Order: sequence, then C-alpha cells, then structure tokens
Amino acid sequence: MSHPSPAHLRADVADVSPKLRVDMIRRLWVPIGRDQGVRVVAAAAPDAELAAEVSRALAEPVRLTAAPRQVIVDAVLEGFAGPFAAEAVDALHDRDPERSARSVLVRGQKIAGALLILVLLGLLIAFPRQTILALLFLCSVLFLAGTAFKFVVSLRGARVDVVQRISTESLDELDDETLPRYTVLVPVFREANIVARLVDNLGALDWPADRLEILVLVEAEDDETRTAIEGAEPPANVTIVTVPPGTPQTKPRACNLGLAIATGDYLVIYDAEDVPEPDQLKKAYLAFRRGGEEVVCVQAALNYFNAQENLLTRMFTLEYSYWFDYMLPGLDLDRLPIPLGGTSNHFRVEALRELGGWDPHNVTEDADLGIRASARGQRVGIVESTTFEEANTSVPNFIRQRSRWIKGYMQTALVHARHPLQLIRAIGLRSFLGFTLLIAGTPFVFLAMLPFTLATIASVFVPVTLLEQWFPLWVLWPALMNFLIGNVLMVYLNMMGPYRRGAFNLVLWALLNPVYWLLHSIAAYKALWQLIVRPHYWEKTEHGLSDHEPIDADSVEAQQASIGER
Repeated sequence: MSHPSPAHLRADVADVSPKLRVDMIRRLWVPIGRDQGVRVVAAAAPDAELAAEVSRALAEPVRLTAAPRQVIVDAVLEGFAGPFAAEAVDALHDRDPERSARSVLVRGQKIAGALLILVLLGLLIAFPRQTILALLFLCSVLFLAGTAFKFVVSLRGARVDVVQRISTESLDELDDETLPRYTVLVPVFREANIVARLVDNLGALDWPADRLEILVLVEAEDDETRTAIEGAEPPANVTIVTVPPGTPQTKPRACNLGLAIATGDYLVIYDAEDVPEPDQLKKAYLAFRRGGEEVVCVQAALNYFNAQENLLTRMFTLEYSYWFDYMLPGLDLDRLPIPLGGTSNHFRVEALRELGGWDPHNVTEDADLGIRASARGQRVGIVESTTFEEANTSVPNFIRQRSRWIKGYMQTALVHARHPLQLIRAIGLRSFLGFTLLIAGTPFVFLAMLPFTLATIASVFVPVTLLEQWFPLWVLWPALMNFLIGNVLMVYLNMMGPYRRGAFNLVLWALLNPVYWLLHSIAAYKALWQLIVRPHYWEKTEHGLSDHEPIDADSVEAQQASIGER
C-alpha cells in the first residue's frame, strides 16, 4: 500500500491555527486535500468516533484513511517547521521574560553590577590592603558556608529515608490495562555510535507498548544519527522527531518540541547512553500517585556503569553517589528547591506545560526548571530507581561537560536573583537561602578553589614575615582553615557516597577529591568566560568513549536486587 508523501501532506495544512496544528500532531491526523469533503489521513484505524472528532475540529465533513504515524509526524513538522521552531525557543520568554535566560543580565542587574564594580575599585585604590583582607575573609566564609550546607543537607538525607520506596508488591498490583500514556523524550545529537543500544534499552522498559510513546529528537542536520536509528529497526512506538533548524541549538529547545507534540499523561527524559531500571516508569507513576498533585516531578538517581575504568570515572561515581543518594533526599526532606538532573526526571505533562517547559537559553535547563517549580509552590520528589550512564573517561570531555553545567548554574542564579524579594515571598526565606547556597554557592566554591589552593601552597613555602606584610596571621590562618575544613567535609561526603550501593572499594579514592575539585575550578573559569562571550553556547559532551562494555537491562535488574538486599 502506498502512502501520501510528507511533502504532499504539508501542502494542505498551511493555514491551520496553532491550536489545531498541535491537536493534529498529538492526535496524529492531517488533512491532505478535498474530494467530497476534506480528505484526512490518521495513524489510528478510521472509525466513526475519530471521524466525528476531526469533522468538529475542521468544521467540515471528512473522509478518513490510514497512514503510518511517522509519515504524519514528519508531515506536520515539515509543514510547520517555522512555528514549531519559534515556539520551542520563545514560548517561555514570551510568557514570562523575567524567568528566561535569554538576557544574561537585565537592566537593573547591569546597573547594580556596574555600581558594585565601581565601589570595589574605589576601595581598592583608597584602601588596598584593608579591601583585600576583607575580600579574603568574606570569600573564606562563603566557601565554608557553601560546603557546610551540602554537608549538613547530605547528613540529613543519610539519616532519614525520604526516598519514595516502592515495593515489589505495589508494582505487581498495577493493572497494565489501566495505566496512563507515558511519553519518553530522548534528545540526541551526533550519537550514531550508540543509538542501537538506545533502542534496546528503551525496549526493556516495563510499560505497555500501546501506552508508551518514545520520541527520539534528532536535529535536522544530524543525518548520520537519524540513519543509524532507522537502521536499528526501532519498534512501532518509537517516532523520530526532526527538530527544525534554529538557535540556540540546545537540548531544552529540542525537548520543548517534544513536549509540544507529546501525547502522554506523564513524561520522562533519557539521554542516548542511559540504561534505566526496567521498572522505573511504574515506580515513578506510583510515586506521583502517593505524592499528590503538588508533586510535578520525581527524579530518579543517576550512577555509572564504568565506575572502575580510571581515576576520573571513580571520582564521577563518588560525586553522583553522594549527590543522588544523600544530597537530593536531604533537600527533599527539608522541602528545599531541588535542581533536577539532566535525565531521568519524570513529569506530569500538564504541570510541565503550565510551567512553560524548559528554558532553551539556559544550558542547565533542568536545574532552572526545578527552581521554577519551587517558586510556584510545587514539589520535586525523589524516587527509588537508578539510571546508569557512562562516566566521562577523559579530562577534556569532563571540562566541556562541567563548564556547561557550571555556566548553567550561573545563569540560573542570575535569572532567579532578578527579583529576590519576590522569590523569598514565593518559597520562603529558608528555601531562598538554600537556593543561594546551592545554585549560586556552587559556582562560587569552584571559582574559589584554585586561588585558595595556590594561597595554601604559598603559605607553606613563603616566609611568614613576608606573608605578614600583606596578610596578618589572624586573617590568613582562619581563611586557610576554612578552606581546609571545607575540603575535609567534601572528602567525607564523597566517602559516604559508596555505602548505600555497597561499592566500598571506592571509599579511599575520595581522598583525591581536592584534585577533582581543581578540575571543577578550571571548568568554572571557562564557564565564567563563556557566560560573558557565549552565554547560550551548548558545550557538547561526547558519549560512547568508554572501553567498558555497557550494561544491559538484565544487569541493571541484578544490581537493583543486590542494592535492595543491602
């Protein structure tokens, strides 16, 4: 049977309203011409109910025929490439420009920043020694405050089990026939080398195939990845969504397009290399049911399948273990804003649309979205499930990833600091302080790491009499002690990380955390420079570089069982 080409389908939808366009792609039907009424092709088998619905939408009689889902999606996206691309970029800014990172600094911030610089320069000229001492003291206090905050929150997360525990019995009680539709978004860019594994990993998800919609979001220029996906022979519920050309070319821009056409009641994002636990969607669904309507998102934990590959992958695993197993549960316990991870966050679709989707101008769109949800009085929860990823194996790749991540934290801090009093009224003073110490404090700590390290080394080798000429010991030594105490706290936190997962062979590697933080400091200075010259540039992280064999769904289930036994 031959089907109409996308070009033919596109020719007859030029004047469709935005609302009808979205309805067409979500309901998967499209008009293709006139012949005794409007001729319409649909992915569903034509029936009287669908014909009546389409007829009401078009306000004309219709004749229905069937066409493959992929053909219809291609047709509508190609026919409305301009509007879809514009909305993916502009929707949040048009709706709430003060919450958009399109402008790095708004007018008030520019004025305040300029005045602060002028005052600081004036003080340095008039009172150079006193100003430097005051800055040193202030930076040391803020460094310790940032690390102490993470330490206290993580200890609370370790002591109190606030993660949504979903029993096997609860999962078994779910009736597949009554489960809602779930959409999986997978943004990919230049991932041709790993998409075959991606198809296998998503195929292992335990959710009825007829209620599971998998949208693989591929940039228009990325023919190689698109060809690789098609060659992997994906199942019928996988649709390749071509993201129209446009700027900024970022992951959140692609995800906004996926959100626009998603038909699920719930939605999750996975990266191309992800291996989620097969029952993760069901666990997330139960977590939503238990959490109530105020919970708009639940975050699964992330960990790495190649933890033992080299020093960098070990440090990565230590960091993620403490962050997702202790830090985020501690934030959840204290009802503090939770910055989402870039993957394995599950959403109520309508709530996500009400939030305005992702900010395509923010390069850590996930962290920003978690803060925006908190500002609206909504909650982000944690669910007991893990997605395994590939840890960076090379330092240059690590610097690229972390510079983007830190730059995004800087963007998020600047955006939500535009109206601090308004944010305090929305989330409370306690949550505001938590947001400040975490989102603004994290880049500051990394920026401070390098100069404090150099100062510590200098204090050992430079004669005390020379140091005292500029830095009185009563100022210098407390500052250095704050730096050392902060590092000890983070070493301890990283030592905690492996315990919940039983990876005790990683514990002593945490002693090298100060070296790992120096890499973060280098990435932070790169991030600060890019924030000035290329604020919206998305630094690409290469995947598929590991020499370790990726784990599959069976291996994930085995790890899941072993962790549960402990």
